[in-house]
Amino acid sequence: MNDSEIESLAEGLLTTVLRVGRLQVAHLAAGVEATRKADNSPVTIADKESEEILLESLTRLAPGVQIISEEAASAGHVPPPADTFFLVDPLDGTKPFLRREPYFTINVALIEGGRPVFGVLYAPAIPDLFVTLGADKVGAARLPPSSPVQTLAECGLEQLKTRPVDPKAIKALTSQTHLNSETRRFLESYDVVDRRAVSSSLKFGLLARGEADLYPRIAPTHEWDTAAGHAVLAAAGGTVLTFDGEPLSYGKRDYLNPGFVAWSTKHPITAG
Repeated sequence: MNDSEIESLAEGLLTTVLRVGRLQVAHLAAGVEATRKADNSPVTIADKESEEILLESLTRLAPGVQIISEEAASAGHVPPPADTFFLVDPLDGTKPFLRREPYFTINVALIEGGRPVFGVLYAPAIPDLFVTLGADKVGAARLPPSSPVQTLAECGLEQLKTRPVDPKAIKALTSQTHLNSETRRFLESYDVVDRRAVSSSLKFGLLARGEADLYPRIAPTHEWDTAAGHAVLAAAGGTVLTFDGEPLSYGKRDYLNPGFVAWSTKHPITAG
């Protein structure tokens, strides 16, 4: 897709993600119970209803483009990846959602040639919206799901750029539930002066906004967990690399990611 098509997609998805945000915030206030998927991870009615709305919208906006979504994949619907496809995580951060914490997100990404070229990342309970608007352009706004806006122009989007890394004063983000010993050892090889644990793909948005420098993840993730945030971070000036130093790519047959480090710079610093 060219920049004009990307912006059209973003426009088309705006009211959909606000609708999904309203649904999730309503469920958050009321409280929901979880069932367990085959991998023993939790799923709620909010996950399922959100996915249904998002898939209907994407099918209408981009007919014929393959969609890989978390709950459908969990139910066994895992087609082999195409060159161009959507990755959808309708509610990333189900565990904090169940604890009635605000750190959960709606993630939609478009992949072309193994690379995320579009992403919308929305945390409706905070309420932070991040959306790519073409090559090297990403906007962010505080946008409650009850907002009456209908277009991106009404959102008051702020153009984002990541911050330069000071190798002597690194701020790191970590997973709230997957801070393992390997991650700790990785962080110990840098001069980390501040470390913050955050749930969901919101970590990518915080990097894009310039609130931190890196986010290492050694525990397993799926592609739908990272693609939207990856697109947002890349458009803001950051990068996501595997521990072999290669760009994190998408379209693997099992949709599983290797370990990676998300950086607020295109040129990561070397461990000291």
